[in-house]
Amino acid sequence: MRPIRQLLSALLGALVFAAILLGAAAGPAAAHDAAESSSPADGATLATPPDQVSVTFSNNPLGLGAEFVVTDAAGASWADGPVEIVDNVASQRLRPGAPAGTYTVQWRVASSDGHPIEGRSTFTATAGAAGSTAAAAVPTLGTPEPGTTAAPAEPADSAPPFAWSIVIFVGVAVGILVTLGLMAKRRLTSGGDD
Repeated sequence: MRPIRQLLSALLGALVFAAILLGAAAGPAAAHDAAESSSPADGATLATPPDQVSVTFSNNPLGLGAEFVVTDAAGASWADGPVEIVDNVASQRLRPGAPAGTYTVQWRVASSDGHPIEGRSTFTATAGAAGSTAAAAVPTLGTPEPGTTAAPAEPADSAPPFAWSIVIFVGVAVGILVTLGLMAKRRLTSGGDD
């Protein structure tokens, strides 16, 4: 009866240890930074397109790999220059001369813990910006826009986050199996007299 109690105690201890490890691993994962607001707000209607768009986060994002893609209804890109991050606000300047219409803002930044976070919002401008013309607003297929490069739909270095909880689970399972094996070996070598 005594070896069964020892086995059950070891198994219970291993399960408690595994629960603690999994709880500690899940804690930081649940605390990723989040977008608190955007400017213009999602679904907002403005008189003219803004000079820049921005997203405010719950913590300071990292500048590594930050990207904003701002497109109009025709698919033309209006982002101008690199993403600027000041404290917990990431912003993107827009090219002048943007036409009236609906705009889509897609953003992606690295949160303060290094995990990528992304989002999307839209806004509508009821009138074009000063200097916008129909010809400049809708480039035709095959007409390159000087000085602009189309952004890739998905960054090349994007990969799903590594599932550390699986590694921890496998490690705990191996530890339990080794413990059980050692206990069985001890019992077999002692002749089961315990």
